[in-house]
Amino acid sequence: MFKILFYTPEIPGNTGNAIRLAAVTGAELHLVEPLGFNFDDKHLKRAGLDYHDLAVMTVHPSLEQAWEALLPARVFAFTTTATTNFADIEYQPGDVLFFGPESVGLPDEVQNAPEVTERVRIPMLPGRRSLNLANSASIAVYEAWRQHGFDGGAV
Repeated sequence: MFKILFYTPEIPGNTGNAIRLAAVTGAELHLVEPLGFNFDDKHLKRAGLDYHDLAVMTVHPSLEQAWEALLPARVFAFTTTATTNFADIEYQPGDVLFFGPESVGLPDEVQNAPEVTERVRIPMLPGRRSLNLANSASIAVYEAWRQHGFDGGAV
C-alpha cells in the first residue's frame, strides 16, 4: 500500500485525521519529529476516534531515519511551488506521499532532497495559500488507491 509521510506536523487534529485515513485505506503513516503535540493530546485522540489500533504508524526521530526505513521507494513531495499535477502521476504501491508542516509546508531543502523523486501539487484556485494537511493527504491517498482499483477495499 501507500505510505504517508508527515514532516514535523504541528496540529494534533490533522495527525488524528491521518491516523484514521491510514486505518481505513491501509496506508502507513510515518511522522518525523519534532511533533507539535504529544500523543496524549485530546484533539489527536478525538480526530483519530478509535482507529489508533487499526492504523500502522511509525514516528521517526529524524528525516534521515525516516529515509532509512522508507527507501528504496519513490517519494512525491506535495508542495504549492511544484508545477506537476499530482493526478498526472502513475502511483505504485509503496510510494511515499510526503507533506510538510501546516504553517510553512516542506522547506526548500527538504522538498529538493535527493530522496525526492518528484515535486507535485494539488490544484487550487489562484490566490489561495494551501489546503489543510489532512485533506491534502486524503486527496493524494485516494487518487493513488483509485488508480489501483481500490485494491483490497470494499467499493
